[in-house]
Amino acid sequence: MVLNYIWVGFFLVAMVAAIVQCIFFQDFGVFERIVNGTFAMAKMSVIDIALPLSGTMILWLGIMNIGERAGAIRFLSRIIGPFFAKLFPGIPEDHPVNGQLVMNFSANMLGLDNAATPLGLKAMAGLQSLNTKKETASDAQIMFLALNTSGLTLIPVTIMTQRFVMGAKDPTDVFIPLLLSTFASTLIAIIYVGIRQHLNLLNRVVLGWLGGITLFIGILIAVFSQMDQQTMIFWSKVVSNVLLFTIIVTFIVGALIKRVNVYEAFIGGAKTGFETSVKVMPYLVGMLVAIGVLRDSGALDFVLKGVRFCFSFLPNTDFVDSLPTALMKPLSGSGAKAMMVETMQKFGADSFPGRLSCLFQGAADTTFYIIALYFGSVGIKRTRYAVTAGLVADVGGAIAAILIGYAFFH
Repeated sequence: MVLNYIWVGFFLVAMVAAIVQCIFFQDFGVFERIVNGTFAMAKMSVIDIALPLSGTMILWLGIMNIGERAGAIRFLSRIIGPFFAKLFPGIPEDHPVNGQLVMNFSANMLGLDNAATPLGLKAMAGLQSLNTKKETASDAQIMFLALNTSGLTLIPVTIMTQRFVMGAKDPTDVFIPLLLSTFASTLIAIIYVGIRQHLNLLNRVVLGWLGGITLFIGILIAVFSQMDQQTMIFWSKVVSNVLLFTIIVTFIVGALIKRVNVYEAFIGGAKTGFETSVKVMPYLVGMLVAIGVLRDSGALDFVLKGVRFCFSFLPNTDFVDSLPTALMKPLSGSGAKAMMVETMQKFGADSFPGRLSCLFQGAADTTFYIIALYFGSVGIKRTRYAVTAGLVADVGGAIAAILIGYAFFH
């Protein structure tokens, strides 16, 4: 029901914005841009997103099936089980979905988008198998979505590379602020959903794991902050790719030791990849077209002007120049990236708005895309407060990015 209101609302707001453009700004081409945009977004949803996604899903769901047959996923479940038992109390400690969640979160943190999405869809399917109300999002699914939309990434290689391309003197100067911003977003997501689900987040297990993760991030900051941009990007890519291929080989070797027919196990898991891709296409087309309509109508520009007016009483409103990235991020990853690049082009890569736009880009993820994709893959129609949880993580990450940006760069 929530997605229904949001989807309809996007079109209605776009219509109002288009009428305003025609009446007050004599922009009679706005409707042509909107209509052309709907066809372009529909094509992009299938050709540029769903079809390429099907290839990676076929690969990784096949690999995951090998890992499950080898017992690797269950092994991960036993390790992470005590922690996940507190965040996901509805999941049995030794259930394979714990391992699937670990795989998805690990891929997200390493920035391995091609692996993270199919692994996430596999984890969502596992959570759906435990869901007693198949069309309504469970507590575990909402926590999973909130953690995904918080966008925790340890090494933001793409953003630093883009800063290098845009001529930043030190492209890595956003590394520590980015890590702090995305970690704040994740903590906010955990706290918000934990409160909504009446979870005890102050027990020793949760505090111990969060403390350990915080320590690990601190060590990572200490190590990588000593490197220059080229070295950091080189080693982050090496570590990520070596780890990823090691996982694949470990699954295969483990399956061989257990005398599993590896190829048949791969084919068995891969068969579900294309089926899932086809299933999510309508959800992707519907949500991305609505987002495109909202953007092409000029509604986002009106929102930005309204925000600037609302904060005009403040002595410093430099952060408003970076807000297009923050506003676009929950709607479209590529759109937010374009806004980030545009901000750096206009104000300079080393300007405060340029750096802050990078923090916005890395502090959260594409909430509406993730919800449409993951819930659509398992047929969830009633999302409960999943959208709210995702947006709370987005807003929290944006506020943290602003505060951290002022602390580091202003």
